Amino acid sequence: MRSRPLALVIRLRAGVMHTIILLATLLAVALHPGSASAHAHLDHAVPAVGSTVSEPPHDLTIWFTQNLEAAFSTVAVSDASGASVADGAATISANTMHVGLKPLAAGTYKVHWHAVSVDTHTTEGDFTFTVSGQ
Repeated sequence: MRSRPLALVIRLRAGVMHTIILLATLLAVALHPGSASAHAHLDHAVPAVGSTVSEPPHDLTIWFTQNLEAAFSTVAVSDASGASVADGAATISANTMHVGLKPLAAGTYKVHWHAVSVDTHTTEGDFTFTVSGQ
């Protein structure tokens, strides 16, 4: 007779464990960031990535695919010798980085950016643009 109540208890415990596992799985799926959580990738820039411009730009603006954490995102612009050509600190607002530039001579300039999106994912990259001076 004892085996019947024991079998019932075992089945109840198995059912409770099954329910707990199911709820935990549903909770994990519900809390998973999914496609709403993405890295901030470079969308476009002015001057454009890899472009050659005839007139030296006065500033550089970069747009990203996600909003940025301004306190943790940076952009640097340098000449062929590695000297900074940024004129002051960059401003970062929403999905945009903007920095003024010192007067630029003909040559190739390197842009290095480090972006932390509002969901805390980090990306970084480099690109160049060239001033032809014509």
